[in-house]
Amino acid sequence: MSAIEQFAAGFLEEPGYLDFARVGPLSANVVSESAAQSELLSRGRYGSLASLFNQTERFQQAVALTTGFRTDQIVFQPNTTTGLMHTMFGLTGGVLISPGDFPSGPFAAVRAAEALRVVKPVWLETDHGRVTPGQIKKQLTPTTAAVAVCLVDARTGYVADLEGIRQVIGDRLLIVDAIQGFGVVDAPFELADVVASGGQKWARAGWGTGFLALSDRAREQLTPVFSGFAGTDEDEVWDEVIAPSGTARAFQVSNPDAIALARFSAALEDIDAVGVATIEAAVADNVTELIDLADEFTVPVASSRDVRERAGIIVLEPPVEQLTLLTASLHNHGVSSTTRQGTVRLSVHAALAPETLDMVRGAFTSYSSAASF
Repeated sequence: MSAIEQFAAGFLEEPGYLDFARVGPLSANVVSESAAQSELLSRGRYGSLASLFNQTERFQQAVALTTGFRTDQIVFQPNTTTGLMHTMFGLTGGVLISPGDFPSGPFAAVRAAEALRVVKPVWLETDHGRVTPGQIKKQLTPTTAAVAVCLVDARTGYVADLEGIRQVIGDRLLIVDAIQGFGVVDAPFELADVVASGGQKWARAGWGTGFLALSDRAREQLTPVFSGFAGTDEDEVWDEVIAPSGTARAFQVSNPDAIALARFSAALEDIDAVGVATIEAAVADNVTELIDLADEFTVPVASSRDVRERAGIIVLEPPVEQLTLLTASLHNHGVSSTTRQGTVRLSVHAALAPETLDMVRGAFTSYSSAASF
């Protein structure tokens, strides 16, 4: 069995599930890891909890392999949003960001501006929702301290060109919300100064899992505003409040959930074993299959067909009067999808069961037949 076949064997979801951009059902190894660690915690047997208390190093090593950052540049976060909040509250200067990005980034920038008045969100005008190097270059100013982008846009499925963006922004901080591509897009994360992601989508690690990775330059420039007792270089801090750590650890409020660390580590170890590039290729093939199926039934595809600009998201945009019909057809055939703002989003991972394709074909058949009358 090849590495990608072993990886695909860990998918447990029922046929018809095409909503990974919303949440990824837990992988087989994550389920096993969670059960094993929960059993340890439930028993509290003498000496057995040491593995729970030692999950941070395992987690950092797994994230380091996936991102290219050093282990000391990585700190656990319960989700992407918390990582972005740490980042925006620690930033000084203007941050160029699209108001159409997933709300985590824009909200963090505005809340930080309102509270501290040292960061200023500058709203990027996009190319029909796409954040491109050209658009960014035209809107940079001398006061722009950072540029924040989504690796994959949640509504259009567009993959940001991190290499091109890095070239045009120079030594400004590059902040990446990676959640919609982490684990399925072989991105050059080493070009970013800040990478924040959660593990509940494409990594299939469940809620309560995430990380913040900071370059040395980012750690120097960002102020750890919310830095708790766990954000110091000491494991035991009593009777005095000491300075935050000089590493990414400073951006931590309390001790992380050890079972969440274990779940995320297990998920990333699966990803690292096969390689993100291999997973990305499998996802690309499955996206092509779904696009071909949509074309067969003349269901309009609004997302990019260029494999360089897409990840696992396919956006369907039927005529307004037929949106409910398409949504109902998918629902009636047991296909999980997301309908939002006039579009239907299908999101597929590295495994695509023949039964799922049959269910989508059935839904498109029903839609096409009813739409023609």
